Amino acid sequence: MLWLLLAGTLLAAGCTTPMDPRKDSRLQNAAYTTNRPVVRPTRSVSSFSDSLMCMDHMLRAAQVPTTLITSKQVIDYSSRVPVAAKDMIVTALSQMSRVSNAFRYVDYEVDIVRQDTVQNLTTILLNNNLMQLQRPALYVSGAIAFVDQNVVTNRFDAGTSASRLDTGYSQNRTATVIGLEMHLGDFRTRTLIPGLDSANEVVIGSGSQGLDVAGRIGSYGVNFNVGRDYALGAGGAMRTLIDLATIELVGKWARVPYWQCLTLDQTHPDFQRQMRDWYDESGGVGQAQLVQSSLIAQGYLQTGADVLAMDSPALRTALAQFQIDNLLVPTGVLDFNTYERAMRHFVALGPDGALQRVGWGPSGPTGSMAEAKAGAAPVRTSSLSLTATAPPPRVIDMQLENTLPPGMEPTFEVGEQIFVSATVSRTSHMYCYFADAGGNVMRLTPNMVTPHSLVAAHQSVRLPDWLVPNPAFIMDASRPGTERVACFASESDAMPRLPAPLQGSALVNIQGYRSIEDVANAFGQGLGEGGYVQSGLHWKVIPKKAQPAPATAPQAATR
Repeated sequence: MLWLLLAGTLLAAGCTTPMDPRKDSRLQNAAYTTNRPVVRPTRSVSSFSDSLMCMDHMLRAAQVPTTLITSKQVIDYSSRVPVAAKDMIVTALSQMSRVSNAFRYVDYEVDIVRQDTVQNLTTILLNNNLMQLQRPALYVSGAIAFVDQNVVTNRFDAGTSASRLDTGYSQNRTATVIGLEMHLGDFRTRTLIPGLDSANEVVIGSGSQGLDVAGRIGSYGVNFNVGRDYALGAGGAMRTLIDLATIELVGKWARVPYWQCLTLDQTHPDFQRQMRDWYDESGGVGQAQLVQSSLIAQGYLQTGADVLAMDSPALRTALAQFQIDNLLVPTGVLDFNTYERAMRHFVALGPDGALQRVGWGPSGPTGSMAEAKAGAAPVRTSSLSLTATAPPPRVIDMQLENTLPPGMEPTFEVGEQIFVSATVSRTSHMYCYFADAGGNVMRLTPNMVTPHSLVAAHQSVRLPDWLVPNPAFIMDASRPGTERVACFASESDAMPRLPAPLQGSALVNIQGYRSIEDVANAFGQGLGEGGYVQSGLHWKVIPKKAQPAPATAPQAATR
């Protein structure tokens, strides 16, 4: 009893003595590193991420002009799905406009609760006539229509009991349904356009299993509890619903066959999980062999017999460039997301409806790329082969962005502004030139405002950049005749290998060069015939039509 009293006294004295934080300095110093994430960040994707890119190319092919759009807040009346749905809409529209420039989002908030520094400054500038706000043509309206929780529930519990041993097992599974309604409206009249609506539902589920064991050995008791759970989050489900709804609304509004983008094999709900199973099955060596074969087939790596080491500078550079072109976080490391992006072109639905590998197995390529199924290829088909000995050619896609009558030669009057866009199939150094009807040639890009020539794959280069208030230049039809714009792309910086006149300042006439052919000859001499690719556009310029004379008032009759 005396010992217990002494121990209690010492414990009480210890609790009343202040702790010395200096003794915990070693522990606290470890907090700097312990607080860091242990996995790399990754880009958020949904089952329709590839469909958004497909829509981008489809809108470009349809020559849909740039349209101003905005959206209302997507209200969640159930208060069970706390997600930034409006920002997800902005992201979906942005991904459909990388190449096509189809949409520009007007960011203006009237809700006082949601206004921030940017909105407050906007209000001040608008009130003082120092800023102009363009009226959107369209707006997106919608709401999370319902969240039906635990629509289906499955429970199972069982247990046994004895004098010295008790056991228990439990299993629980539930399913919740989320519904999203979205509409497209005309901003000028604030009316919803009939037929431009989307109403979809998605199921998210959860499940758990548990095992309990309890027993007694003599006067001591022992208890064990193990379990595992999963829960499908609402964030990924909502991104899937919003991506799908945005594709439907935009496709119906633009009157393009958007369903072709929704039937891609990558939209299969099990695509990511199946790719993960194949990734784990391949192991490190198989993953390296497969991804490097895909990088060679797409032109990011030179053809070689040996698999490069994962720390190889050439491989890390190729991986980083591939990740940038595919909107991944550029780490230069082969992870699952890079594996999935690299191998997604070589997966198809089999006759049984299950996903299957095409031309490859767990350890590497197994043969040539099989022919695509009839009717399964939408706008962007894959003609790649994992056993290819040469990469696909670098391609420049150029397009006049002015609205023109279909089937007619592009024709502009003197003084009329001209807009051109250009994209390249792989990250390249790109140089664009303009030649007028008088034999003058000048370089448009790179220029003083955009001094860098490196352009990411499938990133639209606007000539001029009509999305900024002060572009580097304005391209007007100057004189009657034929005018041309041409772009040249190369893997490395071509400027040091070009003649001195072509290395001069942009947006000034280049001495000694009278046509695009002269520029092409200079590129051929400096880089060789296979060192660059070229694409161009031309249009006809006609004199400005005379304005009709104003009608004169009739003379009063005189007697």
